[in-house]
Amino acid sequence: MSTKTVHRRSSVTQSNAVLPEGFAPSQNFYHSDLIFQDYLNRHCSASGYAYIHDKLNRLGKQAAGAMNEYSLNADKNPPQLKPRNVYGEDINEITFHPHYWELLKIAVQSEMFHVKWSPELRAKFETERHRLGFAAGYVYAMSESGQYCPLCMTDGVARLIDRYCNEQDKARLLPKIATLNANELMTGAMFLTEKAGGSDVGANLVTATHFKDDLYHLNGEKWFCSNANADLIFVLARTDENIKGTKGLSIFLVEKYLPDGSRNPMRTIRLKDKLGVRSMASAECILTDTVGKLVGEEFQGFYIMADMINLSRLYNSVAAVSGARRALIEAYQFVSQRISFGKQAIEHALVRSKLHELGAMQVANFYLTWRAIEALDKADNGDKSEAHLLRLLTPMVKRCTAKEGVYIARESMELMGGLGYIEDTVMPKIMRDMMVLPIWEGAGNIMLLDMLRATFKSKGLEMMFVEIGAAITKDAAYADILTQEMVKLTIFEQLPRQDKDIMEATALPLFEHLTLVYKIATLILRKNDDNRAWIQPAIEYLLEELQPSGETFKQPPTREMIRALMGWEI
Repeated sequence: MSTKTVHRRSSVTQSNAVLPEGFAPSQNFYHSDLIFQDYLNRHCSASGYAYIHDKLNRLGKQAAGAMNEYSLNADKNPPQLKPRNVYGEDINEITFHPHYWELLKIAVQSEMFHVKWSPELRAKFETERHRLGFAAGYVYAMSESGQYCPLCMTDGVARLIDRYCNEQDKARLLPKIATLNANELMTGAMFLTEKAGGSDVGANLVTATHFKDDLYHLNGEKWFCSNANADLIFVLARTDENIKGTKGLSIFLVEKYLPDGSRNPMRTIRLKDKLGVRSMASAECILTDTVGKLVGEEFQGFYIMADMINLSRLYNSVAAVSGARRALIEAYQFVSQRISFGKQAIEHALVRSKLHELGAMQVANFYLTWRAIEALDKADNGDKSEAHLLRLLTPMVKRCTAKEGVYIARESMELMGGLGYIEDTVMPKIMRDMMVLPIWEGAGNIMLLDMLRATFKSKGLEMMFVEIGAAITKDAAYADILTQEMVKLTIFEQLPRQDKDIMEATALPLFEHLTLVYKIATLILRKNDDNRAWIQPAIEYLLEELQPSGETFKQPPTREMIRALMGWEI
């Protein structure tokens, strides 16, 4: 709820107010999150933690304060397309509410890009720069997940430029992403989806015709272009229409402005009227002799784009655990103050039991997401084992955090009753924004197919089994149950011998089971005396999911247990 709402309510007595007089929500989403602070302190270097801590503290205050108003206003006043000016000239401009630009300024000042792409900081924090960049994104997305999509793609564009573009383009463009001046920032996008393709990228039809040097004219329609006003866009297109499927795709860097300062020809047909993430512009775009520069080798487009897609899937996971955390904050604050049937709502056993379920799911997803980010940092620094793990872990964490994040948001809304359904609060926006996450960057079935491919083409499964084995060794209390589950997972050995349809139909229960076991192992390996208060109940919840005890009578968690599980600090 907004600070303004709290202030209007402050003079109202408890008898005729929804919440008691003096109720105050969290003033800082970073300061109040002991789980996140503990993780960063343990899994970043001392210098990295020292560098990012104060910035996150500032961002946490903004996310709990000014960003609320900015985000709600940008959501309720979505972008507008201005195809022509008053003189009838085609201008193809997209306009935004002023608070959209205020949100962008906060993102730039958070240093989520600067810490990763400025040469000095990149050299200093090379082994942990993804953790530091995503740390800012995690706090930012608690208030604004709409713009987090363009921010995600901007980072992805920087990654492709850094890995695949020539030195001149790197020197020219990367400083525009590393900048601390929001007015200089060049945002990014990837134009991937077409009417004919959708998830089936191999069916794409947009063509690329060479005209000089490494430049091509791109022609055709891109059907779902998020951050349609981007300055730098990576586009997939065909240089040879006779080569079908993804093998025939090449990738091109399209800049909004040509070297002479004129607009690169591209027509926005309309903006998408989306359920959520309404603050940013998604569009249908026609490319007509749009100038694109070939990046990498011809016909390597899908391989290169996959690098950006996989990074985006981790952004998707961060957005999911961030949005779920915000939903839990709102619900926890509400039930801790709301008087229901003569006592605070949190004193009712069913409310505490629900918070225990949601909090345990959130803790497990939080650590799974950050395990994937750790793997990215290590893989980028040459660790081949971590690269194999990341290949399987990326679609796994994307699928489960998106699915369970939506559930956490919905259940948190219900805990708040009718107030949670009212647009004056942030909860409806959280719910709408979360709904895109199971779809964005590949729906759940696509993630299952990707996990199948990763199982056959990488050693990711082997690396997961190594970590599960390490958890068995670390904590004897869970050795028997995890050993039993490892025996069940030997079914993976038989999977390659199955018919394709049987293989795909088996993938859902098999990978959900693997995800659950790997989550437990991840939590066991990270448990210590300082974080036991939230990790231990999360482990016990997951174990009950894995092998139900069958107990008839349940002892509800105490209020103190819920507070500890939330990692909550006023």
